[in-house]
Amino acid sequence: MGVTSVTERSFGELSGMKEKVGDASAFLKKMSNPDRLLVCCALVEGERSVRELEETLGIRQPGLSQQIAELREAGLIAGRKEGKHVFYRLADPRIQAFIETMHRLFCETGAPHRRLPASYEIDP
Repeated sequence: MGVTSVTERSFGELSGMKEKVGDASAFLKKMSNPDRLLVCCALVEGERSVRELEETLGIRQPGLSQQIAELREAGLIAGRKEGKHVFYRLADPRIQAFIETMHRLFCETGAPHRRLPASYEIDP
């Protein structure tokens, strides 16, 4: 009988994780921009127009367009045109899960509210 030791199994799982770490890192880099994260947070509840996003998030149109373009290029959001308006939605269910998890960790009432160590802060 072929018995796999715990060490062999763990090594195999680690190798599989290493294959995916590039994708995960690229995703986290895209989501590390505060404005892109805000856009995704706004879209977690459903489709919104560019105008709605601009008004809701307080991000001026040129900056918002830049962040939307980054998210579209990464395949994280998708748009559809209706007349003169473009409506965006999350394009990947993993984004929905990510945003919901971040909301539970950082936004819900009762979530621990402590500042992260200075080494975690993003330089402007």
